[in-house]
Amino acid sequence: MTLLMRPTPCRLARRTASRRRLPRSCTPLAAVVALFVAGCAITEPATKPDLGMPVGWTETVPAAAALPDSAWWRDFASLRLDALIDEALAGSPDFRIAAERVRQAEIQLQAAGASLLPFATAGADTDWRRSDPGSGSRAIESESTGASLAISYEVDLWGRLAAGVQGADADLAATRHDFETVRLTLTAGVATTYFQLLATRARIDIARENLAIAERVFEIVEARYRNGVVSALDVSRQRSTVLAQRAALLPLETAERQTLAALAVLLGRAPQGFAPGGEPLAALAIPEVAPGLPAELLVRRPDLASAEARLAAADADVAAARAALLPSIQLSGSAGVASAALLSLANPSNTVALTASLAQTLFDGGRLRGEVESARSRRVELVETYRNAVFSALREVEDALGNAARDRRQEQVQLLIRDEAQRSLRLAELRYREGADDLLSVLDAQRTLFQAQDQLAQFRLARLSGAVDLFKALGGGWEIFGVPDPG
Repeated sequence: MTLLMRPTPCRLARRTASRRRLPRSCTPLAAVVALFVAGCAITEPATKPDLGMPVGWTETVPAAAALPDSAWWRDFASLRLDALIDEALAGSPDFRIAAERVRQAEIQLQAAGASLLPFATAGADTDWRRSDPGSGSRAIESESTGASLAISYEVDLWGRLAAGVQGADADLAATRHDFETVRLTLTAGVATTYFQLLATRARIDIARENLAIAERVFEIVEARYRNGVVSALDVSRQRSTVLAQRAALLPLETAERQTLAALAVLLGRAPQGFAPGGEPLAALAIPEVAPGLPAELLVRRPDLASAEARLAAADADVAAARAALLPSIQLSGSAGVASAALLSLANPSNTVALTASLAQTLFDGGRLRGEVESARSRRVELVETYRNAVFSALREVEDALGNAARDRRQEQVQLLIRDEAQRSLRLAELRYREGADDLLSVLDAQRTLFQAQDQLAQFRLARLSGAVDLFKALGGGWEIFGVPDPG
C-alpha cells in the first residue's frame, strides 16, 4: 500500500533509511525514525481559505457611530423591548433547542475522548452441568465458577483517535457558535417584530384619525347640502371617502393580530390572549452603528466562526481517514480465576494472558482510500462554503449601511411632506366652509395627508428595522475571543 508523503524532510528520511544498512545496535533508532516518517505521512497542512478581504466599506458612516455591544437592543432606549427579549431568551423553544444541541456536542466530545483510554471489562460466571450418556451408564455432573478481568488498549500510533477527538472538539465549537447565532437571530427577530407591532398600531391610529377627519367633513357637507349650498354629488363623494377610510382599517387590524401572534411564538407563548403593552413609535431611539473594518467581521459574526470551526473539523476528518490506511496496534491483557465448584472460588486455578496484535487491511475494494478522498472533497466543499459565507456577510453589512443612510434621508423629507399636508388640509377645510373652494380640494388634501402620515410611519419602521439588520449583520457585538479554540 502506497502512502501519500508530502513533506520533504520525511521523503529524505525514507531515502536515507533505504540506502544505508544500519548495524544491529541502531535497530531501535531505526524503528523510531520509521515511526517518525510514518507520522509525517499522514500530516497535511491546515486549510486556510484565500478570502481577499477589502480594506474598507463603500458606504459612509456617521462620525458619532459606535461599535455594537452584546446587549445592542438597549440602544433603542425601550424598556419594553428589553423585557420582551429577556422573556424570549428564557422561554423560546428555538433557544432551548440550540442549548440542547450544545449539550449533545459536549457529550459527543466526551465519548470521543474515551477512545484514547483503555477499555476494561469484568465478568463472572458459574455453571452446573449434567450429562446422561444412556445405555445404563452413569450420569456425569460438573460444576465450575470463574471470574475474569480483561483490559484492551489501542495504541494511537498514527493519531487516528486523536484526530477524532480534535474533530469532535471542533464540532463542539461550531455548535456553540451556532447557539450564539440562534441567540442573535432570536433577539433580532423579537426586536423587528416588536417594531412592526408598534408601526402597525401607529398606522391604525393614523387611519382612525383620518376617519374622524373624514366624518367631520361629511357632517359639514351634509349641513351645506341641507342648506342647498352643495349638491347630492358632494355628499356621495364624502360618504365614499368615509367608507374607504373604514375599509382601510380592516387589513391593518388583521396585521396587528398576526404580528401579535408572531411575537408570542418568539417569546415561547401561546398566541391566544397575548396583548403586550407598547409605546409610541416616535419615542424609540435609532442608534448609529459603526461597522469597523471588514476584516473584523470574521471575529464578530458567530456564523462565520461556526463555518471556520467546521472547516477545522474537516481537517481532522481527513487526518483520521488517512490514519485508517495504516496498521492498527492493539494491546490486551486478561486475568482470571476458576474453580471446580458451584458458587465458590475455593482452591481456584489462575490464568493470565498478555496479547499484542498488529492488523493491516490488505484489500477492501478501495473503501478506505475512498473515505480519504470523500473527506478531502468535503473539506473543499466547506472551504467554499466558508468563503461564500464571508462574502455574503460583507454584502449584508454593505446593504445595511446603504439602507440606513437612505431611510434616514427619506424620513427627513417625509416629515416635511407630512407637515405641509397638514397645513394644506386645514386651509382646504377653511376655504370649503367659506365657499371659496369645492369639495374636491378637501378630498385631495385628505388623501395627501393620510398617505403622508402612513408613509412616515413606514419610513420610521424601515429605519428601526434597518438598524436591527445592521446589528445582526455585524454579529450583534459578539466576539470569538473567549470561546474555546477548536482543536
